[in-house]
Amino acid sequence: MNLSNYTSSNPAFTSYFWDKKPRDSSKMTVTGIFVKSFTCILIISAITVGLWKLHDQGFDMEWFSLGGIIASIIISVIISFKNDWAPVLVPLYAIAQGCFLGAFSAYIKTHFPEMPYQAIGVTIVTFIVMLVLYQTRLIKVTQKLRSVIITASITIGVVYLISWILSFFDIHTFIYGTSWLAIIFTVISAIVASFALLLDFDYIEKHKHNAEKSKEWLATWGLLVTLIWLYIEVLRLMQKLAIRF
Repeated sequence: MNLSNYTSSNPAFTSYFWDKKPRDSSKMTVTGIFVKSFTCILIISAITVGLWKLHDQGFDMEWFSLGGIIASIIISVIISFKNDWAPVLVPLYAIAQGCFLGAFSAYIKTHFPEMPYQAIGVTIVTFIVMLVLYQTRLIKVTQKLRSVIITASITIGVVYLISWILSFFDIHTFIYGTSWLAIIFTVISAIVASFALLLDFDYIEKHKHNAEKSKEWLATWGLLVTLIWLYIEVLRLMQKLAIRF
């Protein structure tokens, strides 16, 4: 039985998942993006687990965290201007994010051992929910929605960047701590990250079977950026709520 010929009202069995058109090895496919994304997630997971073990042995995670975030930013900027370099840079991005996430979550795992795993679960569920909402067109990616998501994402990114720079001078902005303002900001950031997944889905659906095969790496990078952002926001929110309550 050819699954690509299967029809169902279930949104999981739509053209987003199955390549109904004849496969062209030189064009972007959902399968190719899935394999690349899964491989990068495995890389991130392996490095994260490794750093957790090092942290348990007393290793300082500060340089892993700082080096990982700086490398991730630099690589992301390069990919943004040099899309053709994505096949080489995206795996490096996964390594850098593995270092950052491993170090970042190691501190939280020390006080809340189960929290990183719970955040992973919430991230996966959110991904599935947003995919269903996109596939059923309960939420349509219009130009207005796209503009709102991009504007909100950039604004949040600027706030984080400024706060991060100020932290080197021992100046802590409102996003830190467990105040209601900090919690609300994290909730908004998590919601925006969730909606940013819609832009990734829309990009993939519009370019599959049309874009070059190498663009799969660009789509993979977009998914990784959004999923990692969502995971971090969920983890930070859970940590703040656990401390406050």
